[in-house]
Amino acid sequence: MYETDFWQLIDESRDAADGDPDDQADALVERLAQLTPDDVIDFARLFEARFQRAYRTDLWGAAHLLLDGASEDAFDFFRCWLIGQGREVFEGGLHHPDDLADLLSDFDDEEDGDAEDLGYAADEAHEQLTGLPLPDLGIEQPRAPEGEPIDFTDAVAMADRFPKLWERYGE
Repeated sequence: MYETDFWQLIDESRDAADGDPDDQADALVERLAQLTPDDVIDFARLFEARFQRAYRTDLWGAAHLLLDGASEDAFDFFRCWLIGQGREVFEGGLHHPDDLADLLSDFDDEEDGDAEDLGYAADEAHEQLTGLPLPDLGIEQPRAPEGEPIDFTDAVAMADRFPKLWERYGE
């Protein structure tokens, strides 16, 4: 599976779900279950690689502002959600997390930012296809997020680091 195929599946499932993260996960499982088990494994590797790329302190700081706080689990679910928003939003957010203020113009912390089930879509599809769990992908999990630590409780530091997000979502 190529990267363009990966993003096409993400976009199609989001469009089919009208942006609802739970419905998107269901739509993605349906689409993946129409592929071969090897394609599902390829999708899972591509998803996991992006999930790990997004394990960064600056993105966590942005999630903290968008979600009015973000535990480690909440940040995991946010990263799944961010992937689910498509390539432009995902790459834009990774390039400059403060740009999420522009990329997510209608963000609602009650409805957006949490797509835990997207992270399990490949697992579910693979099990539907084979009756077996998804094999180990061989991708090493980082021990700590990449980047310099950020004190999410320091309002001045957060406002300086994320001026656009702070203006919209800060205290």
